[in-house]
Amino acid sequence: MMTSSTPVGEAGLPGGETAINRRAIDLSSDVEHWLHAYEQMVKIRKFEEKVNELYMTAFMPGLAHLCTGEEAVAVGVCEALHRDDYITSTHRGHGHCLAKGAAVAGMFAELLGKEAGLCRGKGGSMHIADPDSGNLGANAIVGGSMGIATGAALSAKLRGSGQVAVCFFGDGATAQGLLYESMNMASLWKLPVIYLCENNLYSEYTHITETQAGDIPSRARAFGIHAETIDGQDIQLVYETALRLVERARKGEGPALLECMTYRYFGHHVGDINRDYYRSKTEEQEWVTSRDPIKLLADKLIAQGLTDASVLEKIHSDAQDEIDAGAQFAIDAPYPQADQVKQDVYA
Repeated sequence: MMTSSTPVGEAGLPGGETAINRRAIDLSSDVEHWLHAYEQMVKIRKFEEKVNELYMTAFMPGLAHLCTGEEAVAVGVCEALHRDDYITSTHRGHGHCLAKGAAVAGMFAELLGKEAGLCRGKGGSMHIADPDSGNLGANAIVGGSMGIATGAALSAKLRGSGQVAVCFFGDGATAQGLLYESMNMASLWKLPVIYLCENNLYSEYTHITETQAGDIPSRARAFGIHAETIDGQDIQLVYETALRLVERARKGEGPALLECMTYRYFGHHVGDINRDYYRSKTEEQEWVTSRDPIKLLADKLIAQGLTDASVLEKIHSDAQDEIDAGAQFAIDAPYPQADQVKQDVYA
């Protein structure tokens, strides 16, 4: 396991990452679980590809922030949660929403501003919420959901419900004071909340070496919060670590911070196409070819004789069919009526 002091190389790769992915991990005890996790990651990947296509063909209004490359974090963490556990998300939140159980068609309809969307077409890409699956919402304000997740954890503790809240945020959000105010109260009150930092090395267009002093886990430890840093491309490691921290919180042992080192394959948003001025194509290609979380899991499953290429190809095919059908549903769906403009809008 990586530690918070793990150096970052020229390409932004965490030092020692090859050792993590060469581990002889036995997946045979729960093959169906790992095939399901693989399916979830593939679904997210194909969803984001379709979102980019909808943007490029002018079906989708506004911008979207794709999480391609970060699928293992969303799936690994959400697989460790119960359906009624809470998550709060970010502007790069499609993967979290899908991994927690949201319907593909409803998500596409929301992105296109249609009445059938999860938020009746009023939220769009950066404000998707799905309370039925425990998703309290994405947030376009950087770090804006930290207080929401902490409040949800307080509610769960006061009600004795046994629920846990996970707050997803990016490395850039660690510059927001709200994180430290929230962690302080969560530690004092031993709240069942996990602060989940998806560190993809860039705050918009700036590398973490230019924005971060010290390391993120140490900031949590200053509040007496348990904190770890792991390889976010290894879905088994993400799942096992998240499961341990979630169960720890569920037993009343207090909050934790988990930093997952990951990488977004594309730009900050769908319009960020020419990225050479802030990161190299060599760096991008290195992550895509050697650090892809979907390929890493596929290689492990095949190497251990737990599945074969035809099964994985069928998963890809089925996922593509679901994505295509969901997108077409959204394209064909009607927009809300003008008299609904003030309905389902809260502040």
